[in-house]
Amino acid sequence: MIMADFWNTDTGEAVYRSRDAVKNLRIKVRIERVTSTAALSQHLEQEVLSQHERGAIELETLTSQGQTGNNEEELVVGWQEKLFSQYEMELFQNEAACQTPLDRQYHTEVKAMNRAKGRRNRRIFTYTDHDRYTNCLPLHQLQHSTDLLTTTKSSPTFLAERMASIRHRRHDRRTMDCGIPKSKIINWEPTEEFVKNSHVINNAMQSMHIMADLGSPGRLGQKENECLLVTIKSDGSGTVVVKPDFNKDREPYRIVTEGEKREVWHLTVENVSTSMKTEEKEREQNMYKDLYVRHKEYLNSLVGQDFEMPPVGILRYLMNGEIVSAKGFEYDNLYIHFFMELPNNWSSLPFQSLSGVTQTCRTKTLGKENIAFFSYPFSFETFYMCEKESEESIPQWPVLYFKVLSLDSWQRYRTEGYGYLLFPAIPGKHIMTCHTWRPLQTGTVSALRRFFIGGSPELEDHSYVRIPGTFKGDRLSRFGFCTESTGSVTFNLHCMQQARSFVDATMLKKRRQKVFDQLGGFSQQGAVCTILEAFQRARRKMQEARESLPRDLINTTSQLQIESSA
Repeated sequence: MIMADFWNTDTGEAVYRSRDAVKNLRIKVRIERVTSTAALSQHLEQEVLSQHERGAIELETLTSQGQTGNNEEELVVGWQEKLFSQYEMELFQNEAACQTPLDRQYHTEVKAMNRAKGRRNRRIFTYTDHDRYTNCLPLHQLQHSTDLLTTTKSSPTFLAERMASIRHRRHDRRTMDCGIPKSKIINWEPTEEFVKNSHVINNAMQSMHIMADLGSPGRLGQKENECLLVTIKSDGSGTVVVKPDFNKDREPYRIVTEGEKREVWHLTVENVSTSMKTEEKEREQNMYKDLYVRHKEYLNSLVGQDFEMPPVGILRYLMNGEIVSAKGFEYDNLYIHFFMELPNNWSSLPFQSLSGVTQTCRTKTLGKENIAFFSYPFSFETFYMCEKESEESIPQWPVLYFKVLSLDSWQRYRTEGYGYLLFPAIPGKHIMTCHTWRPLQTGTVSALRRFFIGGSPELEDHSYVRIPGTFKGDRLSRFGFCTESTGSVTFNLHCMQQARSFVDATMLKKRRQKVFDQLGGFSQQGAVCTILEAFQRARRKMQEARESLPRDLINTTSQLQIESSA
């Protein structure tokens, strides 16, 4: 007698991801006994079929319907579908054994099965996620059932043991009083044993076990004959874990039972879930597209379609800045006083504050420098009114003047330095470092006063750091004015500009000049400049022509466009 002695030994778990609902999962499980008695029966059956003259006499003698049903079984199981075993059928027939509402529900279903044709399964049954046996399924049974499927012995890791018992511990904790914690929530000094015992992964996953009763035909319903065939786990994000994996045209798995007989069974697991039709896929994709479009329209209705635009001929300048740090100054406990100066044709909102003071910050030694980290945010919003359309650039930009001071524990104030920051003409992100200086008075008395009681020469007008805006001369002379270089202040700026009408052309020229400076090509600059200037002239002519048209003609044209789009 020649028999095929090949089976699949890869019993590891497989992880699948699906967008479909897990309730549509269907798994076909087939078990078949391949012991000597069954193999001899199949061999003799083939011998009898090969002899045409003897026909069906020996065939009916050697095989019977009952013998075939005891040797093999094939069943299609759905997700969380409950199939009762012979042990559960006998257990739930007695109403006194029912403890929970789920047990009483099973009692009703078992009674209905007994009144009907009975259950459709014989050996194969399931434990769902809500069954008490699923929560209390011990690790040794899971490991023992896994060893039945494999030929190599493997010992479970400590993490596997903890993970196998976590469901049982969580199930028991529900009956305890949860008002008072039974252990510390936070352990500030964990030991190695505590870390080892607490190292578990507690993911919210539902599980299902497909079992089989591999006892002899006359001994079905005994717990020691139950064997775990397939374990299925799933979470709410579409992840499905199957152990062992589907056969996929490979050899079946081999199960060897314990005992005197050492019977051998073959296990085949297949995915028989109904695939989605092409029409259903298209319908689902269209539904998702419609959902996304509706959500986008809802967000647009909240935000609005139009940006807040400044009036015609107005440039809106918005700066969100941060005073990052200051370094290189003589004394500690620094703070910065700053204010903004607006040149001609610049204005701000009435409630806009044009000055501010940072907190007092102690310095920190990094390397050879003392650095004070302020991280102080500020925001300015200004407007520039262009008087002439022929202006090609903005003559003056706002200036941020600042003064660095120190304050010690004896309340001694000292001026550490003056500086200024010119608003960037190009929008975007800018990191700028401004160096400072302070007035210096010669002589020993001034140095002693600064050291012992504080105080130092100060500027009456802070704009004197730069050329003041009120200066009307041609050249500002600082002859004889003594200063001393001190430290530096770092700013982080985010600038935005918004304009309309002919101010657009001014800002466009500046952005265009920046791109050309980066490219460094004269030929590209001339060509692109010509195209952009022609576009601006055409746009200006179109606006002039539109303004010269009668108002009723414009309204009629807009109505026609709306009707055509509708």
